[in-house]
Amino acid sequence: MKKMLFIVNPFAGQRRANKRLADILLEFSGGYETLVHMTAGRGDATLAAQRHAGQVDLVVCCGGDGTLNETITGVLRSGVSVPIGYIPAGTTNDFASSLKLSNNVIQAARDIMEGEPVAYDVGKFGDRYFSYVASFGAFTRSSYTVPQDVKNALGHTAYVLGGISELSQIRKEHLRLEIDGQVVEDDFLFGAICNSTSVGGILTLDPKQVDMRDGKFEILLVRSARNLSEISECIQAVQSQKYNCEMITFRSGRNIRILADPEMPWTLDGEREEGHSEVLVENLHLAIHLMQRKQTDA
Repeated sequence: MKKMLFIVNPFAGQRRANKRLADILLEFSGGYETLVHMTAGRGDATLAAQRHAGQVDLVVCCGGDGTLNETITGVLRSGVSVPIGYIPAGTTNDFASSLKLSNNVIQAARDIMEGEPVAYDVGKFGDRYFSYVASFGAFTRSSYTVPQDVKNALGHTAYVLGGISELSQIRKEHLRLEIDGQVVEDDFLFGAICNSTSVGGILTLDPKQVDMRDGKFEILLVRSARNLSEISECIQAVQSQKYNCEMITFRSGRNIRILADPEMPWTLDGEREEGHSEVLVENLHLAIHLMQRKQTDA
């Protein structure tokens, strides 16, 4: 019988997956001998995936975007090409939303069992990996500063409230970005290097402009406003997903060299990353294989 490593974050989201753990394992029992690993803290999923990836046929994680990030990191560090399954059970589940994965944990498990591996791009930020976003500036702190118990109690609302509370702390950051050799330099309030249509459950990108398998990131930069008119124009552009205003730079790119204030923190898939005076962000084309429900012809 084939073997599976099942990594579970028991503290993710509102702990709803914990109540259905036996049912999830029952879904897996028909095809896999399952090794269950319950994470005990940050970084534990990475260690488990790295340790066991070469011994199993499938690695599945159940938790939020941070748990998926750690699992992907562990598999990539192992050097083994093994498919990954994801049961989204976090607070916002941005990556799962982009892939249209079921938010019903049993259906998500069933889709993994009945699905097929699909290759997707992964980002590398210095020596760390990210599955869907590296961001800085306004609203990015909410994902790692809102306490877990508040996230569990309020769910997505916790991120929105956390973002609103940051408004009084927004400051502009000066960055120089070399995007595939082209230079963009200015003072920015917010920036995101994305491989996703959803960022923090607050910002969404036009799905028609995002391809998670094309070897490129979508890069969204919001410049510091010069007047109230520019702020209004920017809000309208973001809401309409048409980024043709003076405050916004929106483009695609494979490799980005960034020069910034080393004291400016980043967020990778919702987890804090310390600042860098210089960092290289690379797109690792089709570096992972995620189990997805088979698409049927209409």
